[in-house]
Amino acid sequence: MIAILFLFTQSALMAKEGAIQCGMLIYAGTKTSRCFSDEFLSTVQQKTSIATERRFKFVKMGTDDLFAFPFVVMTGEGDFTLSQRERENLKKYLTNGGFLLASAGCSNKDWDNAFRREMKKVMAETPMKGIASTHALFRTVFQLDKMKLSKSSGEAKLEGVEHNGRLVVVYSGQGLNNTANTSGCCCCGGNEIGNSLEVNVNIVAYALLH
Repeated sequence: MIAILFLFTQSALMAKEGAIQCGMLIYAGTKTSRCFSDEFLSTVQQKTSIATERRFKFVKMGTDDLFAFPFVVMTGEGDFTLSQRERENLKKYLTNGGFLLASAGCSNKDWDNAFRREMKKVMAETPMKGIASTHALFRTVFQLDKMKLSKSSGEAKLEGVEHNGRLVVVYSGQGLNNTANTSGCCCCGGNEIGNSLEVNVNIVAYALLH
């Protein structure tokens, strides 16, 4: 039933019969994003025929409301632990058509470690691995030959999780928050991906069209 729901949602998307809404996850109690720009959703509208709402809608990971969203974002800072209900719900979501974009806020190492630990529990059969620069994701809307870091040191990369040959999770430990397009936020001390708006546009377009 869930897979059918997502197929119907994507069909409606292509027919422009309604705007797709992107969910911002609330997890591990009350943890959620403080500074993740939704500007990329407006750019998706401008650059493609995909109809998306221009603002995130907050949704709790452990509730059935999660399954109303074909695309969700998970980010934050500091250590966290998901409940068993959240782990089970997220796995059900990802294996039945859902897509997760995750990013460590401000390149936060504690959050990065926690996310990696939790994903091993959620998707134990399919470990997270690097996404090659030749992947279709890097040319879905923008041609991304390089992901620029806000600081000169380090190498930008994306990692992902596949299910039945389909990419269902894209993760950046360096930060895709696009704080340049948020109010009162910065990436203090973090090596954020500088062209994250274009990267996020490609990710959401790939997720909704594949």
